[in-house]
Amino acid sequence: MVGKPATPPSQPPNGAALSFRDRLHRWRTKLIANPKVRRRLERLPFLNRIANRKSRELFDLTTGFVHAQVVFACVQIDLFRSLAQGPRTTAEIAAGAGLNDRAADLLLTAAAELDLIRQGRAGAWLLADFGAVIAADRGIADMIEHHAMLYRDLADPLALLRGETEVTETAAFWSYAGSSGDDVTEGEADSYSRLMAHSLNFVIEQVFDAYPVTRHNIVLDIGGGSGAFLEAVGRHNPQAQLWLYDLPAVAPQARDRFARAGMADQVEIHGGDFFTDPLPAGADLVTLIRIVCDHDDDRVLALLKNVRAALSGESRLLIAEAMSGPEGGAGRAAAYFSFYFLAMKSGRCRSPAQLSDLLRQAGFSTIEKHKTRQPIFASVIVAHP
Repeated sequence: MVGKPATPPSQPPNGAALSFRDRLHRWRTKLIANPKVRRRLERLPFLNRIANRKSRELFDLTTGFVHAQVVFACVQIDLFRSLAQGPRTTAEIAAGAGLNDRAADLLLTAAAELDLIRQGRAGAWLLADFGAVIAADRGIADMIEHHAMLYRDLADPLALLRGETEVTETAAFWSYAGSSGDDVTEGEADSYSRLMAHSLNFVIEQVFDAYPVTRHNIVLDIGGGSGAFLEAVGRHNPQAQLWLYDLPAVAPQARDRFARAGMADQVEIHGGDFFTDPLPAGADLVTLIRIVCDHDDDRVLALLKNVRAALSGESRLLIAEAMSGPEGGAGRAAAYFSFYFLAMKSGRCRSPAQLSDLLRQAGFSTIEKHKTRQPIFASVIVAHP
């Protein structure tokens, strides 16, 4: 039998003062940690459902790596795009993946438990909700495959946190991070630009929903890579002039994209170091799409000052990227990106307030946060002199 819970303590052992709300929270967590209390909660009909949900959430948290590896294996055998073409039996999937039937059944059963696929009445496998989304968006599959590199870098997270890991695969992949970019080759630029372009769709959607990009006549996208964002701008506004600024090694990929899109005459491509080289003046909208987060504060401040110098009084700067905060899963995204940037050895996931402070230091006077529908993918800040 569980006795009467103890009165919430007024102070923790180290003597630091706590608010009443914090003391109540501390008492509650001690109560939940008590095995006898948890067993009693499990016997109560309504609280039993809450206890089961929390148990599942904790189980998912502690086994998440295995779940991620199941998704990774499915992407590696191209399972989702295969099922998007039609149902497949276990034997057909096994043959295509080079697995025996037992191994294939193990993988498929695990994938079904994760709502990636489901088994129809005739026994063939079909896409479920999550699998259908991955099949439809190449960028998600690319990021899942890319995570194999990140997982290797995170094999010893404490060593990474202590700064004991001198070389990481993630930092090598993003070869421009923390450097001037002068030594980035076209091959390196092609690899990371392709991944960025494939994974940009969700961010682009958030930007267009949050801000009227198409009202601007000249759009300068800094760090625009192969041009995925500017291509979207051009499709929404065929009269807009599109200026892309990035490292010279990125230019060939951007030219190819706009030539295929029939936009070659609409685009100007500028090459240089956006931290130190003068930026093209005259754009009424300058965009930084998932660029600021890649760099540390000193380099971000240099970039923002350089942008400020290129703006007129009527120009606007738009920053779009994942930001930390309480709304819409942004905090979960920040937890992920914080460790990603740790492995990348450059950048951080900032809050809107932190970005606003950097913008003010760079000379921007008006700073507005625009609400996005899915902050887990991106938030938007617009600033002007």
